[in-house]
Amino acid sequence: MQNRVPFFFLSSFSLVLLLLLQLSSAQMPGFVSLDCGGKENFTDEIGLNWTPDKLMYGEISNISVANETRKQYTTLRHFPADSRKYCYTLDVVSRTRYLLRVSFLYGNFDANNVYPKFDIFIGATHWSTIVISDANTIETRELIFLALSPTVSVCLSNATTGKPFISTVELRQFNGSVYYTYTEEHFYLSVSARINFGADSDAPIRYPDDPFDRIWESDSVKKANYLVDVAAGTRKISTNKSIDVNSDELPPMKVMQTAVVGTNGSLTYRLNLDGFPGFAWAVTYFAEIEDLAENESRKFRLVLPGHADISKAVVNIEENAPGKYRLYEPGYTNLSLPFVLSFRFGKTSDSSRGPLLNAMEINEYLEKNDGSPDGEVISSVLSHYSSADWAQEGGDPCLPVPWSWVRCSSDQQPKIISILLSGKNLTGNIPLDITKLTGLVELRLDGNMLTGPIPDFTGCMDLKIIHLENNQLTGALPTSLTNLPNLRQLYVQNNMLSGTIPSDLLSSDFDLNFTGNTNLHKGSRKKSHLYVIIGSAVGAAVLLVATIISCLVMHKGKTKYYEQRSLVSHPSQSMDSSKSIGPSEAAHCFSFSEIENSTNNFEKKIGSGGFGVVYYGKLKDGKEIAVKVLTSNSYQGKREFSNEVTLLSRIHHRNLVQLLGYCRDEGNSMLIYEFMHNGTLKEHLYGPLTHGRSINWMKRLEIAEDSAKGIEYLHTGCVPAVIHRDLKSSNILLDIQMRAKVSDFGLSKLAVDGASHVSSIVRGTVGYLDPEYYISQQLTDKSDIYSFGVILLELISGQEAISNDSFGANCRNIVQWAKLHIESGDIQGIIDPVLQNNYDLQSMWKIAEKALMCVQPHGHMRPSISEVLKEIQDAIAIEREAEGNSDEPSNSVHSSINMGSLDLVATENYLSIDESIGQPTAR
Repeated sequence: MQNRVPFFFLSSFSLVLLLLLQLSSAQMPGFVSLDCGGKENFTDEIGLNWTPDKLMYGEISNISVANETRKQYTTLRHFPADSRKYCYTLDVVSRTRYLLRVSFLYGNFDANNVYPKFDIFIGATHWSTIVISDANTIETRELIFLALSPTVSVCLSNATTGKPFISTVELRQFNGSVYYTYTEEHFYLSVSARINFGADSDAPIRYPDDPFDRIWESDSVKKANYLVDVAAGTRKISTNKSIDVNSDELPPMKVMQTAVVGTNGSLTYRLNLDGFPGFAWAVTYFAEIEDLAENESRKFRLVLPGHADISKAVVNIEENAPGKYRLYEPGYTNLSLPFVLSFRFGKTSDSSRGPLLNAMEINEYLEKNDGSPDGEVISSVLSHYSSADWAQEGGDPCLPVPWSWVRCSSDQQPKIISILLSGKNLTGNIPLDITKLTGLVELRLDGNMLTGPIPDFTGCMDLKIIHLENNQLTGALPTSLTNLPNLRQLYVQNNMLSGTIPSDLLSSDFDLNFTGNTNLHKGSRKKSHLYVIIGSAVGAAVLLVATIISCLVMHKGKTKYYEQRSLVSHPSQSMDSSKSIGPSEAAHCFSFSEIENSTNNFEKKIGSGGFGVVYYGKLKDGKEIAVKVLTSNSYQGKREFSNEVTLLSRIHHRNLVQLLGYCRDEGNSMLIYEFMHNGTLKEHLYGPLTHGRSINWMKRLEIAEDSAKGIEYLHTGCVPAVIHRDLKSSNILLDIQMRAKVSDFGLSKLAVDGASHVSSIVRGTVGYLDPEYYISQQLTDKSDIYSFGVILLELISGQEAISNDSFGANCRNIVQWAKLHIESGDIQGIIDPVLQNNYDLQSMWKIAEKALMCVQPHGHMRPSISEVLKEIQDAIAIEREAEGNSDEPSNSVHSSINMGSLDLVATENYLSIDESIGQPTAR
């Protein structure tokens, strides 16, 4: 089956006003059921608890519809057909997946018989257009999403005809990795079809049969935009026996106990898909519920017009779900589908039974609109006034339309350019977060009761108009106001300001009003700007001359040194770089006698690897060092030596092991590094340093953060970028404070500006090697991401990347093993038992899911290292919050005098990679 790839793009603009809701504590965990316009709590006929929405806006209407007796559909809430948006804001748990469902039953509430048409949004993202075509038919929309913040907003706006209205809002929490997709941070899943085949009635199956309250529609319901053209010979079957559904999306057993079979060898349907054409997440559910004789078999293929490649795969339920009554759940999660979907299951020539189908789900990828980049900042401003009416507007501050007191730019991701809060009874200090609105042009806070000083607006360089008059502000007019190049109007009259007005604000072309501030006065210009300019120019000239002389002297003194101690005649050639390394970038050259004395004649061996042996030493100034001695004088060994010296001479970062120098003398080639007291990450996870002193989860996260920062510097902070090419746990070293640094750059390559990849002979370490790079020999920075994903899995599990014993008969590597567990929701199955439940499960899931994204088979599916770093930092924040003591250092392993093993290049197998790693994995 194919892997998860997003391609669908949607964007839109519309209208706003947020409506806060108050939820009853009687709701079952993770469930919210809002009766829009309702007046009381109640429990419905299937056991769901409903709560009135209790909104401050909109009007309530009662309706009566024939054959509709459910209480939640006897009322609705409607809104004006104006240019605003009206939003429900629901509390959610961040990093958790949810099903969001909204429903609309018109019932001619306005007695106009004008069928409404309007848009609904989730945050800034256009979700769907609601078109009412029958006053007595319920329109329903469902969306599956990963919560990335503490709230989610559902907004109605942009009425084309009639008034926007809503009947119910429902939120259902999933658990584990149900509906996990690697694109979920950028795409929603909009539910298009969820069908129960072989249903014994027209009634849908939902809660309590489905613990997540998904609605599985019966295939016997014939209506517009639903199943038609059912093939002749289609027969319903069912069983009362239990079905093992413990897999992936966990369809309810009652759904899996029914099915249709094609007695003539074929199952054919046609289905209309709302929202398509587009890219789909499509899954079928199979369970063998018939008694097949020993010599009978059921094999069939899915045939989709326009997808000839799909018909090659044979569905064999018994082979994939051994034994009867077990779920098999194949799917295509990057499939392009049309609006009218025709599909057929046909039996193969060697099958004695016709095809079988229990259930199907089809969801459309809906690309998220991230909305205004100022959303977080303005939310912080709102937190100071959460009870004010004007602060109740929800959703994105700019999309689909701005809040009533905000103006925004017309960019695709609009910035806030105006804050209009005159006369809103604001108290306290001016919120400092306003100064973080970098696109702000106009600020009106006049006519309030604001106190305290005027903040520094230097971050708002586009500010033109500031109105702060008629408040109770104190202190001086800050001189930082003179740093705003576009400021043209400043009104501060009738406050309690004091001191001297900065002279630059008294310009004739500047509109300043400061009357009514008794203690605020004009100053006089005592210093001529001419003197300042001349003085600055003279000082700068003196400094420039001194710098030039100093550089000339230093260069002259160093020329002879570099002539004597040249590393290689053209060191840049070993790095495939067009820029040669200059004297100021070259590493220090140690003499052999210096190294011999520092290591006490190479007395203490502290590590070894494919490169050679590593010795402990101490320089005359007391600095501890690690001396890596090259044992190979081959061309490859010399090239890696030159490569590492050249590279580490020009890059410096706190999370990269520092190269102190090199030695090439008397037939020896040596690299001299800072000494890392606590050895390698590999040794702490499953090496000699694990005995009795395993590192806890928080420390593992901090090590991941340090390592990611080092890699981020290589990928984004170096020009050209550097691809490490051999990231692994034995190349992550730990200093005396257990801070991590990336080491061993012998295989690193420089990226080529403007090129998508670097053609390169494949090098790396089995278990960490990017399968796409192995197959194509095209190196990109995403090859490092794959390797780092493996390291994250090691941190979670404490397992080696490659093992013949640890992962069971079907898996040889950690990626295959971890993927099986994580995607089935069994994260506990891979967590290192030595962690002893001392972790927050939410942070563990966060890292596990990001690790899976890193080890996707194709590079374009993987995140950047900056995205990975952010997820790690979020996980650390979750852990600190769980500890309830974020200011205290985490309970990590203490440093030790024991120097451990500085395995700078561990002895590991290179390039005898299991080719199965490079194959796409079936869902």
